[in-house]
Amino acid sequence: MVDEKAHLSKEERRQRQKRLERARCRVRPDVSSASPVVDPNMVADAASSSLASPAKGPGRPKRPDITADDVSGLKYFEQLKPLLERLHDVGCERDQAGNRELHYDEFCLFLLLGLFNPVADSLRAVQQASELEQVQERLGVRRVSLGSLSEASRVFDAELLKPILEELGGQLQPLGRDRRLEEIPKTLTLVDGTLISALPLLIQAMGRKEQTGKGLVKWRLHTHFEVDRFVPSRIDVTPNGGGENDERAVLERTLEADRLYVMDRGYAKFALFNRIVGKSSSYVCRLRDNSAYEVLEERPLTEADRAAGILSDQIVRFPNGKDDAQPDHKIRLVCIQTTPHTSRGKYRGGSSGPGSDGVLRIATNLLDVPVEIISLIYRFRWTIELFFRFFKQILGCRHLYFHSENGIKLQAYCAIIACMLLCLWTGRKPTKRTYEMVCYYFLGLAREAELLAHLDKLKRQDAAHRRV
Repeated sequence: MVDEKAHLSKEERRQRQKRLERARCRVRPDVSSASPVVDPNMVADAASSSLASPAKGPGRPKRPDITADDVSGLKYFEQLKPLLERLHDVGCERDQAGNRELHYDEFCLFLLLGLFNPVADSLRAVQQASELEQVQERLGVRRVSLGSLSEASRVFDAELLKPILEELGGQLQPLGRDRRLEEIPKTLTLVDGTLISALPLLIQAMGRKEQTGKGLVKWRLHTHFEVDRFVPSRIDVTPNGGGENDERAVLERTLEADRLYVMDRGYAKFALFNRIVGKSSSYVCRLRDNSAYEVLEERPLTEADRAAGILSDQIVRFPNGKDDAQPDHKIRLVCIQTTPHTSRGKYRGGSSGPGSDGVLRIATNLLDVPVEIISLIYRFRWTIELFFRFFKQILGCRHLYFHSENGIKLQAYCAIIACMLLCLWTGRKPTKRTYEMVCYYFLGLAREAELLAHLDKLKRQDAAHRRV
């Protein structure tokens, strides 16, 4: 006999399977229909086992509570207290009765405790750590409620942390510049942005879901990263979008003198190049593959240059575009051979960014610098990508404590402080291994002597590397 019913689609079979599973869950054994003869020993065993191991409900299991053994090494935070004391009374203007228990400086210490302690990976975990006597004695704080921590992101202005960042940055010494860059007097500054997603208030998320189909809000962290000190000098947080939040517009507003800005092709804009030169700074920026230009001067290349993959060194002009958007200075264009690739999307393997035709076109206003140094300077641009990975995955800033602009700035600025503290404590670039060792120390798994021995070993390795 032939079944004349239509075949079920994959989605219909999946829905049917779900209904069957829900039906099975609703079926329970009928106690009244069971045998009336019950062994009392079996009843006692069942009762004792149910008390010893209660049934697990749906959802993920509860995280273990933070104990005093999970928090150690708090004396290093005491060095920060004098710097943060100036913020103690900020946000207390409306507190006429003196009821505020969580102050700005204490709030920053709690955030830093969460950044350096892998156990405290959420705002609730930080609140639980505040209940420990050891934390309260070492940091000079009292127990704080979860509501107070959440409210702090709206009470305390994140911009007030910038002078502290500048003061800590002044204590950092250069960690050693590449000898080939000794002739570059300006501060090598990498510029780029990274996106983080945040869930806004529920009512806002519902509105965005209806308008855009997505409830998440994306924020862009516009970052200036100093290669010599291996720390970000500033991070500006804006909503992701164009206009005044465009990465080029943000950079124009934050330009400084005596810097060498290294940028990717997303920043390629002649008006921005003019602003940089007008600030007595310089730039090294990749251009898009379809850039149209005319060659004014062809510079000679050595055999070593060609062996290094350098294709050409030219002075060029760009004929297209409006007159008011043309470069007001000479532009040097260096073309370097690289591996071509096509954009295959995030989940198809290969590169998820724009494709490349196999030639890096690097524009700069540095006319007297050797061409191999231009290539080396742009190669350093990848360092900021490594910092973004360190920022999100190692410091844990992929998970946000707060979802407002000011709250994200607070967490980002405290993360910069954490990077600077790592450099000050260790005297070297903050690597994953060093961060892990510091975390082991703060967790009480490593003694201070073991941490110092680890750092001394790294310093000996650095010294041996410099002698080579």
